[in-house]
Amino acid sequence: MRPLLAFQITCCLLGAATGAAAAEKPNIIFILCDDLAQGDLGCYGQKLIKTPHLDRMAAEGTRYNQAYAGTSVCAPSRTSVMTGLHTGHSPVRGNREIKSAESKFGAGQLPLPESTVTVAQILKSAGYATACMGKWGMGQFDTTGSPLKKGFDHFYGYNGQVHAHSYFPTWLDNDEQRIELPENANRARKTYAQNLIQNEMLAWVRKQKTNPFFLFYAVTLPHGSYEIDDLGEYANREDWTAQQKSYAAMVTRLDSDVGGLLALLQEMKIDDDTLVMFMGDNGSSFAENSPIGKFFDQSMGGKLRGHKRSMYEGGLRQAAIARWPGTVPAGRVSEEPWASWDFLPTAAELASATTPDSCHSDGKSLVAFLKGGAAPERDYFYWELHEGKGPIQAVRFADWKAVRNEPSAAIELYDLNADSAESNNLAAKKPELVAKAATLLKSARVDDPNWPMAASAKAKPTKKKKS
Repeated sequence: MRPLLAFQITCCLLGAATGAAAAEKPNIIFILCDDLAQGDLGCYGQKLIKTPHLDRMAAEGTRYNQAYAGTSVCAPSRTSVMTGLHTGHSPVRGNREIKSAESKFGAGQLPLPESTVTVAQILKSAGYATACMGKWGMGQFDTTGSPLKKGFDHFYGYNGQVHAHSYFPTWLDNDEQRIELPENANRARKTYAQNLIQNEMLAWVRKQKTNPFFLFYAVTLPHGSYEIDDLGEYANREDWTAQQKSYAAMVTRLDSDVGGLLALLQEMKIDDDTLVMFMGDNGSSFAENSPIGKFFDQSMGGKLRGHKRSMYEGGLRQAAIARWPGTVPAGRVSEEPWASWDFLPTAAELASATTPDSCHSDGKSLVAFLKGGAAPERDYFYWELHEGKGPIQAVRFADWKAVRNEPSAAIELYDLNADSAESNNLAAKKPELVAKAATLLKSARVDDPNWPMAASAKAKPTKKKKS
């Protein structure tokens, strides 16, 4: 490791440790679900899918109508949560696979670099026990991006996100050990992985008796494949397709598993000492007019345009809830925007873990906002994504949102205050704002050889898979 780099990381972690003397440190739980539409939850208006536990969580806490993911696919979105960096600065800006031959553990995603400091490292250095349960997708165990090298004491679930496409896999990861599930061989579908992950998560939380803890619960539901071990109340919906039944059951299963965690916190009498944040990683996999998107009205009556892999609000704006009895106001509904990269500085402040300038974050601490104050002021929100035909970008400044769907495409401009559906492109009428957007789309990012901006530029050769 370069001396300067080593010094910076050491400073960052020592800075975190300095804050460990704080008298009261809350437990921190961040639940990140996979491919959920904002409109899938009852508290956001869903009528057909039952989500009583998340609805109650919203009633007992605060629901956010303008919370943003890091971008609109999995790996870079998760990286923003972990690193506090938006995708103009993040080391991961698209889903990109490493080859199976490059790791003894098999295929995985482009790993986080050794120099990248995560929220888990900061919290661990501040005295927190740490665990990641569910899906990682930021580096196999023998790479620099292993969760066990990025601040987590324990990992259980799927390291690689392509492996996580199966809810009846033949194995799961328990730290670096493989838990074999031979009963699922030959598509036997005997053991549902989410049952094991939920049980391991609850068991780990039960063991936390002394130190404050940080749990990153990265639930794969309701990402495809659309598999569920019990359709429950949806089994007899004769006018529904098989996929509609499965999808609804998966969302309800997500809801019940969150409910199980909240019930455990109450049982352990640590409810009032625990901040729980719930959020989606990107928009729905389904287009608005698809059999799923239209049937369940995922766009909430056309309120949000777009879905996964788009830069429109439906791909970026997420269901988001915070609950912390006695601290986060109950029944509050906020229209103030924030983003997943705000989580790192928020957690650091809650843990009294001072991070120096060498631990750069694009985020703003939400602590005062969570407690009922105003959202922090900022100049802009920025997103990019490297998939398909070439990189796409978006930037929000105040209530203005600019989208560029290809590097050479014209900039689209929308007034989100009047047009959250992004149906009225005002670019021709607001050239001064388009010029401002163009400046931000250039200045908000730094070049990275893995993620060239020009569609024709050549990145380092890697294998890509959808996830």
